[in-house]
Amino acid sequence: MADGNRFFFPATRLILAALVAGVLAGAVAVYVSESGSGNNAPEKVAAVSGKDDAACAAKADRAKAIAAKAVGQVAALQPADPPQSLKSLAFNGPDGKPMTIADHAGKTVLLNLWATWCAPCRAEMPALDGLQKEKGSNAFEVIAVNVDTGDDTKPKKFLKEFGVETLGFYRDPTIVLFNEAKTRGLALGLPVTMLIDGDGCLIAHMNGPAEWSSPDAKRLVEAALAP
Repeated sequence: MADGNRFFFPATRLILAALVAGVLAGAVAVYVSESGSGNNAPEKVAAVSGKDDAACAAKADRAKAIAAKAVGQVAALQPADPPQSLKSLAFNGPDGKPMTIADHAGKTVLLNLWATWCAPCRAEMPALDGLQKEKGSNAFEVIAVNVDTGDDTKPKKFLKEFGVETLGFYRDPTIVLFNEAKTRGLALGLPVTMLIDGDGCLIAHMNGPAEWSSPDAKRLVEAALAP
């Protein structure tokens, strides 16, 4: 142990699951490139992104202060260095329609990417559901985005079997979301989790599973919501 509770280790099953995550890291290494045109021309998008990133970078001290609260079961969470804008991260909402992090403006988000074939993801999904059940509000939401390819049948069956009832059903069957996170240096494999503030700024992130329904995780959320 060092720095108080900073380096407590998670439950044994999550340690083993994290090892599996490294093995599975290469399973989703597909890269996608896109070109813009018209109002979404690259130079215009870059200008907006640059402005947003600059605003987020100014939150470096806050990111470090919040990440310092990540102890015990969530001690693997690291501060964004520097914080960056994640407004453009895209996925499908519970209604099946495309949306981005920007659509959740004003709400702190714990964004988690998972798949049914990912053992560590399976281990932590009930805990994410528990965190959303207790802490979910107009100010905070756990957004767990499934990245299985194919249709919705398998992930929906998985959630039902594991008794996950509180989380919204978010999806990205294209792998684009994971690849963008990987390109940004945020994802090594699955699961990957990002703490994002109401301005769409990345505050902290981690690779591997955690006990998200633990008191440590709940205190972290409270710290992120504090003014």
